Amino acid sequence: MLVIMIRTVILYTVIILMMRLMGKKQLGELQPSELVTTILISNIATLSIEDPTIPMLLGIVPVVMIVCIDVLMSVVMLKIPRFRSLITGSPKIIISDGVIDRRELRRLRYTADDVLEAMRDHDIFDISEVRYAIVETTGKINFLKKTDSPADPPSVVIKDGAVEQSGLTMAGMTRGDVDAILSENGVELADVFLLTVESGGDYKLIGKESGQ
Repeated sequence: MLVIMIRTVILYTVIILMMRLMGKKQLGELQPSELVTTILISNIATLSIEDPTIPMLLGIVPVVMIVCIDVLMSVVMLKIPRFRSLITGSPKIIISDGVIDRRELRRLRYTADDVLEAMRDHDIFDISEVRYAIVETTGKINFLKKTDSPADPPSVVIKDGAVEQSGLTMAGMTRGDVDAILSENGVELADVFLLTVESGGDYKLIGKESGQ
């Protein structure tokens, strides 16, 4: 019994350190890769605790390796936006001005009950009150009510040096419009950290080096 208690304390300490290395989030906010990492770590830790015949090293090494892989993937996703989109996906608009995009719902495998339940969680009981509903990459649905803001939220047109097609659509812009903004500011696409465009046409451009 004492051996199991000691192994449990050691593994608990190691896992806490590894989770601190991973950083963030609540379970419901985990990206797919982070959720897989969490599940694998918990399974490995359980096996090592339940079976005293398994050497501690065989429990610790896989945990450290999995976390290192997760950190490496995070770095790659930071550097390569397309890889990030492939792994985590991108936010999807499922309601626009009170109208449900049924095709997008089918692609995401969401039912009407899923949407209605999420609406009730946000104290919304009439779909006509919804200006936008967006499914985040974590699966969470966020809502913007028509009464929350007199105008549409800014559209994210460029993120981490890559054009967001969904943002272009929301802003009613073309790639030529984006090129015109870049030319006006004398910057290249790859040098843009964030470009948001408001419904009135005003925009905010943040360069990767500016930090503002």
